[in-house]
Amino acid sequence: MPRGPMRANAMDKAKDFKGTLKKLLGYIKQYRIAIIVVMIFAIFSTVFAIIGPNILGDVTTEIFNGLIRKITNTGGLDFSYIGRTLLLLLGLYAFSAFCSFIQSYIMNTVSVKISYHLRKEISTKIHKLPLSYFESKTHGEILSRITNDVDTFSMNLSQTLSQAVNSIATLIGTLVMMISISGSMTLASLLLLPLSMLAMSYIMKKSQKFFVRQQYNLGNINGVVEEVYGGHDVVSAFNTEEKEIKRFEELNDLLYDSGWKSQFASTSMHPLMNFIGNINYVLVSIYGGYLTIKNKIQVGDILSFSQYVRNLNNSVSTMAQIFSMLQPTVASAERVFEFLEEQEEIPDKEEALGKEGIEGNVEFKNVVFGYTKDKIVINNFSAKIKKGQKIAIVGPTGAGKTTMVKLLMRFYDVNSGSITIDGKDIKDFKRSELRSLFGMVLQDTWLFNGTIMDNIRYGKLDADKESVIKATKSACVHHFINTLPNNYDMVLNEETDNISGGQKQLLTIARVILADPKILILDEATSSVDTRTEILIQEAMDHLMEGRTSFIIAHRLSTIKNADLILVMDNGDIVEQGTHQELLKKNGFYAKLYNSQFEDV
Repeated sequence: MPRGPMRANAMDKAKDFKGTLKKLLGYIKQYRIAIIVVMIFAIFSTVFAIIGPNILGDVTTEIFNGLIRKITNTGGLDFSYIGRTLLLLLGLYAFSAFCSFIQSYIMNTVSVKISYHLRKEISTKIHKLPLSYFESKTHGEILSRITNDVDTFSMNLSQTLSQAVNSIATLIGTLVMMISISGSMTLASLLLLPLSMLAMSYIMKKSQKFFVRQQYNLGNINGVVEEVYGGHDVVSAFNTEEKEIKRFEELNDLLYDSGWKSQFASTSMHPLMNFIGNINYVLVSIYGGYLTIKNKIQVGDILSFSQYVRNLNNSVSTMAQIFSMLQPTVASAERVFEFLEEQEEIPDKEEALGKEGIEGNVEFKNVVFGYTKDKIVINNFSAKIKKGQKIAIVGPTGAGKTTMVKLLMRFYDVNSGSITIDGKDIKDFKRSELRSLFGMVLQDTWLFNGTIMDNIRYGKLDADKESVIKATKSACVHHFINTLPNNYDMVLNEETDNISGGQKQLLTIARVILADPKILILDEATSSVDTRTEILIQEAMDHLMEGRTSFIIAHRLSTIKNADLILVMDNGDIVEQGTHQELLKKNGFYAKLYNSQFEDV
């Protein structure tokens, strides 16, 4: 079950930062009207906020000149002008705040919608991916893309878009107002701007790999938590708590290292921008005083210009933060888009067949299959099964028994040869129609957190209560259900461990009976239960198999004596076939398998 720590070295750098950013912008394009509205309100908010310091500078100049007039007995302060100007300033700031509120409201709505649609697309995508994808990924890694990556993407997107519009508008507006006051002072304050941009670019380049590594390590640690939590009984039984703690700590250390480096790189921009901004204040103050003495600007202009320099520095600092936030945003988006672009199952044919009129005759014709081209596991497999027959597939571990079932339900496509049902190639069916022909009772039961009624009805969602009860009676589980609190309305917990393994198996058999499939696949459903429950399950399966083509993957050969045909597999080939008695008389591979299970007896 457990896997070793995954190294993040291969994930140090984004595979395609520019390409992912382009896809991201393309995805956002569908919300362009809302974003245009956001930009309009952002511009209004910024413009009115920018005008404020200029008006405040005029008020300061008026107060200064008024005091001079009063000292020289040539006049006094014009309080009516000051009052009107301050009221105007208050109104401008209030309107700016209103525009900012509307902007935030719309942007948050857009980001939540993006998150909603991304999760919807991921959910749809999950059901289109081939089985091979899920066999190559941990559950935690897939869950991390659905939860952590989408959350990081949508949360940062909301902030970066609105802040980017504000920053750009503020930067342009501020530069215009600064130039209108003094071109030379503006030039002096911009001398350190290239230094800011270089520092920002350097930090951004260095931090990207840490954000990618952080998301990768987060997916790994989620996978380990999911594995250990799901198998905590096994961990306790084998006393491997210390081993799992150590494994978690190793992954947690990797996550800590990448998280610390990414956050340090992200937050280091702000103090650096502040330091450069403070140098700017010193330059403005000294040079502004000099220009005032030369009567080239007014005293209030120094105050206004200082405010604009602060706005300029804040804009540059905000843009630096946006670039730092862009790192985890693009890293998360890349992982989400990678998932959405995974190769899907080969689509159904446009004129695919339905299941109408299917009786259940199955034929394998020279089937060859390998999970990889250099590792063939099924070699020239042929077999013909008539409707209603019970076919047992036996053989040692790795012989290809379960692989045959996966091919039959088209979880994988054969390399060559064909599989037909009633003479029709399974590739000509819609996958949904093909798989609805089958009912599966596996060794590993699958029930979900919900009522017993809902779990059984999962086989036929529109079934009424009477049909469900009829199915449970055929599965020999109706009496047991009536002994439970709330009967059919009893809720199975998340781990479904509030009923026994045998009882869970009987419920899954009832679910298959309710679905009423044409073809059955039984994977040794009685291998892990007591003798009494085994008799009940065997009786339920006998009801289930009546009149249906049944494939029984057998490990305990004593359970398949009455099969109509036994296919004996070894290394992907049928080495023998016949009834139980016929195969024993041959005294071949099957006889050796059968006798080996009863050697002690």
